[in-house]
Amino acid sequence: MPIESAVSRLAGGSLLADQAYRELKSAVLANRLRPGDALSVPALAARMGISRSPVREAVQRLIHDGLATHEPHRGAVVARVDVADVRQLYLLREVMEGLAARLATERLDAAKVAELRTLLEEHEQVVTCGDDEERHTQMDMDYHRLIREVAGNDHLTAALDTIQGKAHLALHSLWRSPEAQRLAVAEHRRIFEAMTSGDPQAAEEAAREHIRRLRIRLAQMLPGEGSSGARMPSHHAERRTGDAG
Repeated sequence: MPIESAVSRLAGGSLLADQAYRELKSAVLANRLRPGDALSVPALAARMGISRSPVREAVQRLIHDGLATHEPHRGAVVARVDVADVRQLYLLREVMEGLAARLATERLDAAKVAELRTLLEEHEQVVTCGDDEERHTQMDMDYHRLIREVAGNDHLTAALDTIQGKAHLALHSLWRSPEAQRLAVAEHRRIFEAMTSGDPQAAEEAAREHIRRLRIRLAQMLPGEGSSGARMPSHHAERRTGDAG
């Protein structure tokens, strides 16, 4: 997608590097900037209407996050999806999201319950309408991010923010499936119900099961999984994903 369509002109003001970073990260995670796309500092700066320095800093932050890489003779590009790396990320994310849900359940208060419920209900409405893939992706990330916030462990939050960003690079084909979106939001509700029941162990297992099922659905779509030996037989994967709804 051309840069002109991928990013927007910034309003100006202070902290331009932060604004540029947020705009570029959003474009990458929404697949407006796709794996392998060049992150040309001059072109991005011209499109955003700012100087090159804050854009250069924003691109470096994307590289630090694992959302971009530096390629010889090309410079910075959006990171490409590596099947083995994604598999490892999801194994790690399963454990860490489960821990976040457990810790959050122990710290949950009425205000955060209301915030989680509102976000979940808005997400369910977006999925029911089925016409806003980018909004679904953002709300999916916001839901997990809010659970981490409630968990109150800054190191866990920082690690999961990086893992979730990289993992989402592989999810664009998955999010185009209305059924996968419905399954994801149904699993989010199970996590919410376990957390609000006051059972940390149940919340941890619900969160881990959600990531396990995401991994299975993703394995059915990632290129190369079928030849790697890591992909589940299709009849087993269909059984596991089917009971998530």
